[in-house]
Amino acid sequence: MTEAAASLVQSVDWIAVAPPTVAAVVGLVVLVADLFVREANKALLAWISVAGLVAATLSLLLLLDGDRSTFCLTGDAGVCSYTADRFTVVIQFLVLAGALLTALLSVSPLKETKELPEGEFWFLLLSSAAGAALLPASRDLATLIVALEVASLPAFALVGLRRGDRRSSEAALKFFLSSVTATAVSLLGVSFVYAATGTLHLTEVATELGRVDGQLHTLAQTGVALTLVGFAFKTAAVPFHFWVPDTYIGAPLPVAAYLSVVGKAVGFTGIILVTVVAFPSYADVWGPVLAVLAALTMTVGNVAALRQVGTRAYSAIRLLAWSSVGQAGYLLVPIASAAYADSPADTQKAIGATVAYALMYSAVNLGAFAVAALVARTRPLNRISDYRGLYANHPLAALALGFFLLCLAGLPPGIIGLFAKVTVFSAAVDAGLGWLAVVMAVNVVIALFYYLQWTAILFRTPEGAEKPERKHAIPFPLAAALVLTTVLGIALSGAPQLVLRFSATGLF
Repeated sequence: MTEAAASLVQSVDWIAVAPPTVAAVVGLVVLVADLFVREANKALLAWISVAGLVAATLSLLLLLDGDRSTFCLTGDAGVCSYTADRFTVVIQFLVLAGALLTALLSVSPLKETKELPEGEFWFLLLSSAAGAALLPASRDLATLIVALEVASLPAFALVGLRRGDRRSSEAALKFFLSSVTATAVSLLGVSFVYAATGTLHLTEVATELGRVDGQLHTLAQTGVALTLVGFAFKTAAVPFHFWVPDTYIGAPLPVAAYLSVVGKAVGFTGIILVTVVAFPSYADVWGPVLAVLAALTMTVGNVAALRQVGTRAYSAIRLLAWSSVGQAGYLLVPIASAAYADSPADTQKAIGATVAYALMYSAVNLGAFAVAALVARTRPLNRISDYRGLYANHPLAALALGFFLLCLAGLPPGIIGLFAKVTVFSAAVDAGLGWLAVVMAVNVVIALFYYLQWTAILFRTPEGAEKPERKHAIPFPLAAALVLTTVLGIALSGAPQLVLRFSATGLF
C-alpha cells in the first residue's frame, strides 16, 4: 500500500463509539435470534435487549477519562465527525437510560398481550436508541441528519407496530409524513449552508459562516433557518407539534414514553449542536426565532392541556402529550438565551441549564408513564377519571405519581423540578429576555392547575365503590422502572446541585 493510500485509512476509536455500537450490535443479535427462538421463549429477547442497553450505558464509564474523537480529516486531526466529550456522554446517558426504562415498561405488555411482534419491537427499539446515542457525538451536518433519521425511522415503525389497530396505523402515518417533510426541509437547509461555506463539519461551518461572501449572506441565513426545522419537529415545538397528541394516543404506551423523552432529547441535542457550535455567527437569526418558538410552544401546550383536563373522558396519555409540548417550550428558553451570551462561559451556562432541565424532565416523565402503564393494566382507556382513588388501591404508585406531577409543576416536595425551572428562568433573565421570563412564569401558573387537579384525583374516593377494588400484582420490570425513577427523583430533589454539576457539558 502506498503512503498516500495509507493516509486515507481511518483508525476507529472503538471505545469512543462503544455506546451506539453496542446498542446496534445487540439489536442485530436480537433480530437474528428471533428467527430461532421458539414462541414460548420470546421473553428471552426482552432480557437480551435489557442487558444490551445496560451494557451500552455502562460503556459510558470508559469515556469519563477525557474527550475522544474519531473519523477525523486526514489533513487536520482536529476536525472530526465523531467526538465523545462531556456533552456527548451526558446526552448519551440520558438517551440510553431512557431507552432502558422504556424496555422495562415494555417487557410485561409484550409478554401478556401478544399485540406486538417481540423480535421486531426489540430490534426497532435498539436501532432507534443507537441512532439517538450517535447524534450527540456527531460533529458534521451529514452525520447529524443520518443519526436523526436512524433514530426516527424505527420510531415510526414502533408507533404503527400494533397489529390490527387502525388508530396506531394512522398515528404512524401522520408521524412519518410530517417528519419526512421536516427532514426534507432540513436537508435543503444543509445544502444551502454547504453551498455558502464549502464544508459540513460544524466547527469549520462556524468559521466559514463568520466570513461568508456578502452575495451568499441571504443563502446562508436561509440555510441556517431551514436546518433548524427538522430538529424543531423532533422537539414538538410549535408549529411542528400537531403530530404529538394523536401519535402518543395511537402508539403503544411504552413507545409514547420513549418518544416523550428520547425523541425530545434527539431534537434538542441537534438544535444545540447546529446553533451554538455551527451557527454562532448567525445568532441574530436563530436567537429571536427560538425565543418566539419557546413562548408559543409552552403557551400552546399548557393552554391545550388546561382546556380539556376537566373532561371526565380525557385521556391521561393525551394530557402527558400536551404537557410534553409545554415542557419543550421551557427547554427551548436557555438555548434561545445562548444567542445573547457575551462569552463562551455564558453560553456554556445556558446550555447546561437546558441539559439539566432535560435530565429532570426525563426522569419524572418516564416515572409518570410508568404509573400510567400500571393503571392501563386494569383500565386500558387510561382516562384521567381512572386515576380516581389510585391511592386506595396502589398507595405507593399514587404517591410516586403525585411526586412526579409536582416535579413537573415545580412545586415542593419536587425540589428538582423547582430547581430546574429556576435555572431556566435565570437563563432568560441573564440574557435580557425579560419578556420570555414573564411568559414562562405565566405558563408555570397555568400548568399548576392541571398538574394539581390530577394530583388531587389520586387521593379521592372512587365513585360508586364502597371498598377498594382487588389489588393486582405489579410485574417485576414495571416495578423496577417505578422504583428507579422514584429513587432518582427523590435523590435529585435532595441534592439538586448534582444535576447542574453533571450537566456541565464542556461543549466549548
